[in-house]
Amino acid sequence: MQKRIIREIAPLSEDDFFVIMNHKNAKFDFPVHFHPEYELNLVLNASGKRIIGDSIMEFSSPDLVMIGPNTPHAWTATDENAHVITLQFHSCFPSDQFLSRKLALPIRDLLEQSKMGVLFSKQTTEEMTERIMNLSNNQGFDSVIDMLSLLYDLATSRNKTNLSSPAYVKQFDTAKSRRINIVNKYLNDNIHNSIKIGDVATLVNMSPSAFSHFFKKRTQRSFTEYLTEMRIGIAARLLIDSEKNISEICYDCGFSNISNFNRAFKTQKGCTPSEFRAQQKLVTIH
Repeated sequence: MQKRIIREIAPLSEDDFFVIMNHKNAKFDFPVHFHPEYELNLVLNASGKRIIGDSIMEFSSPDLVMIGPNTPHAWTATDENAHVITLQFHSCFPSDQFLSRKLALPIRDLLEQSKMGVLFSKQTTEEMTERIMNLSNNQGFDSVIDMLSLLYDLATSRNKTNLSSPAYVKQFDTAKSRRINIVNKYLNDNIHNSIKIGDVATLVNMSPSAFSHFFKKRTQRSFTEYLTEMRIGIAARLLIDSEKNISEICYDCGFSNISNFNRAFKTQKGCTPSEFRAQQKLVTIH
């Protein structure tokens, strides 16, 4: 069922810093898709459903989202006067060297978070709308400066929201810690089993209490929260990408019974697994 989610070929050439597409009377007829470029998508004069990774939510105008490379996404709506402005740029721009400089760190963090999809607040969106519109009219090198300035201001804006779960887009931070990397591999390999914190702590030669403190410091959530988030993320992927029934997915992801699965899923996603699958079909064109 992977064929549901298609790869889009972006209109970027190797010579472009970015491209911006200004769609008036947008039709929202593109299926769930992904591409290796970053994307900033502004939707005006429309409301409907938005899918980013395993997040399926209602949206209303104005809606501004940053999407990272290879994260599935789509919007669906029926409004006749919808206006969509889409900015796309290469995954290697800005460069790693540029992003490693102190002043550019907020942009680096935004780009990293965008792999889960970043929803900007209504206030930020309203403040940025005119600048995004102007970008579609600008030409020359000044437009590159304006685009970087826009990214920085978005990166430092308040009340941003991550949309997709880290497990869905596989963005758990493993690069900075060998121990976290070991833990993630163990969790992925044993996600269908009962997993005890003591066993995981032993795996990295730590006591359960020391491991618990270390893990929360590294991941900003408790081990139990992290494991549940991972299970739900994998379940969401299976609900979208497979034909397995909900009972199979429940046990494949390590839940002991359907009731616990439904409760945990609804807590994280705001709907039951069956509702999630039904909603996903509404935004996917077969």
